[in-house]
Amino acid sequence: MVFGSDARRRFRGCSRIPPTVVALVLGLLAGLAGGLWWQGRQPPRGVSLVLEAAQAAGSQEISFATGLTPVVEKVLPAVVNIYSARLIRSADSGPSAPFFFDPFFRDFFGWGAPDRPRERREQSLGSGVIVSADGYLLTNNHVVEGATEIRISLADRRELKANLVGTDPRTDIAVLRVEEKNLPTLAIADSDRVKPGQFVLAVGNPFGLGQTVTMGIVSATGRGNLSIVDYEDFIQTDAPINPGNSGGALVDIRGALIGINTAILSRSGGNQGIGFAVPINMARQVMERILKDGRVVRGWLGVAIQPVTPAIARTMGLEKPAGALISDVSPGSPAEKAGLRRGDIVLAINGEPVNETRELSLRVAMLAPGTTARLSVFRERRQIEVPVVLGEQPGERAALRPGAEPRAAQALEGVSVTDLTPRLREQLGLSPRASGVLVTGVDPNSAAFEAGLRRGDVIQEVNGREVTSVSEFERAIRQSRGEAVLLLVNRGGNVFFIAIEPR
Repeated sequence: MVFGSDARRRFRGCSRIPPTVVALVLGLLAGLAGGLWWQGRQPPRGVSLVLEAAQAAGSQEISFATGLTPVVEKVLPAVVNIYSARLIRSADSGPSAPFFFDPFFRDFFGWGAPDRPRERREQSLGSGVIVSADGYLLTNNHVVEGATEIRISLADRRELKANLVGTDPRTDIAVLRVEEKNLPTLAIADSDRVKPGQFVLAVGNPFGLGQTVTMGIVSATGRGNLSIVDYEDFIQTDAPINPGNSGGALVDIRGALIGINTAILSRSGGNQGIGFAVPINMARQVMERILKDGRVVRGWLGVAIQPVTPAIARTMGLEKPAGALISDVSPGSPAEKAGLRRGDIVLAINGEPVNETRELSLRVAMLAPGTTARLSVFRERRQIEVPVVLGEQPGERAALRPGAEPRAAQALEGVSVTDLTPRLREQLGLSPRASGVLVTGVDPNSAAFEAGLRRGDVIQEVNGREVTSVSEFERAIRQSRGEAVLLLVNRGGNVFFIAIEPR
């Protein structure tokens, strides 16, 4: 190779670099090479962080060699696959050409009568978590909603029939029961202590593949205003969650249950790193109420609320925008009886700060009717304490389930009802004086459906007893004698009787 004179001068100039600089450069290169060699012998930093977190949490069994296997082995036996089936009825009107409705053509081509109900069997997949050794499980309401048959598959490949104990659509939680003892369970964590950045595992049955474990972190807590369910306080995670994971377990690094996987935020229908789980504290509270009362009965304050904006805070003399501003108080409500006014700002409930409107609604709903809630209220530039005895929230649904007592109640299995509010009366075109309970759902495979009861009907009487609320409806069912139930129904202003006999 031939160098020009300038090149030779530059090349020879290297010999004039001080020896100390050359030694320093060589030392740095050697250190870098040694570091790369040592890094090749160490676990990736992400794994190291997991191990550090696990050890800090007390999971001493975890090591670089075993990974998270000890945690997964504890969790898998308590997470089940759920297979549910429901019957869907649809009307078969045949071809739409006018002459096809002529009886001659129908008989000739064998189409039968118009608008004949057709049944088809629809199956869905999901997951569930065993939370009691004597057979109680938690899952999502949407996994088993309307199901006529529910089966679970355990980690040891046993298949068991499951019965629906109760559901709460407003939190998307359902409780199942299997006739089996000594089942494996998970330790229950305190989900109020879950923090963003915490490592978590999601376990479920994605796409029907069977038990699958994914790993991520808690991305956020207290997520709401997503329009997924009525009461939202989700744990957000980036642990991959896909269709079929619904109802599965979200566990911490120790294998303790912190949430029930519920939904994903996705444009494609698959995982995009944003999943949501119902905190186990909320799910457990829903389960306890279902087991005690057969349904979830929530507290009611009776106010309309709106956010406190910076402008509203300045106008009302509040230091910072926080709390829930009362914009209206329902006549005769617990709030009115306690003296709450329009323009009051609720800053805390039972000592817990209220930062936004959703928090007030959620905390009131989680309290039982009859409970005294202590509200810290900002009124006329000063803070006061207002005790309120909560009422029962209107519009709560009651779903009659298999095995309900007495025997007469079995005639109404699969029927869901809710209180008839003024707004619902207006929407249904009913008289403001119309009373009863509104039918919000009827299982197509139930005796009530066959007898003619439909969603949107208003039940005014049960066996001659007038009912004006869900609680009165349930009481009338419990006090019924005999097996048949005679309902007085209002459908669009037309009143008639429906007799329903249990199968």
